[in-house]
Amino acid sequence: MFSMAKHLGIFFCLLIVLLGSCKNDIQKLKESLDSRMLNTERAEDVTIIYSKDGLTKAKLFTKNFYHIQNVQPTYIEMSKGLRVEFYNDSLQVQSTLTAKYGKYYEQNGNVLVRDSVVVTNLKKEQLNTEELVWNEKLQKFYTEKFVKITTPTQIIYGDGLESNQNFTEYKITNIKGMIGITQKALPL
Repeated sequence: MFSMAKHLGIFFCLLIVLLGSCKNDIQKLKESLDSRMLNTERAEDVTIIYSKDGLTKAKLFTKNFYHIQNVQPTYIEMSKGLRVEFYNDSLQVQSTLTAKYGKYYEQNGNVLVRDSVVVTNLKKEQLNTEELVWNEKLQKFYTEKFVKITTPTQIIYGDGLESNQNFTEYKITNIKGMIGITQKALPL
């Protein structure tokens, strides 16, 4: 009987040691995890269709997609570039936006794009900037950064811009300069 109690005592000591060491390993594992990746959805080659009143208004294409949910506000990050096509009611592309980085904030419906942002429209006008916000509810673009707008007849430089999403009506907040050009001189 004494021998059995001795063996049980040794067994319980070993069990306590093992459980204690598991706890430390789990703690080390938790510390080594990137907390940003918890509660994150990831996808590749994604197409998001934005519609309003049953009509497709825009399509967003991106190579990678991270839906970060454990922060406030939650957001979708597109770190390998994106392209957005904006449509009229007849599903004809009216303008196109490209950028190397994008972040979509779900709560307020804003898409922040950065790095080599280019917007083009059907009138062969092109906006170049380093940062732009698209508000999906208002269907408008905004920036306070430097902008360059190239049209078939001129190049306009300035700081700040507000535009409709089709980039057919825009206003530069602070025009810095304008250069007139001939149509043949501009390769669009």
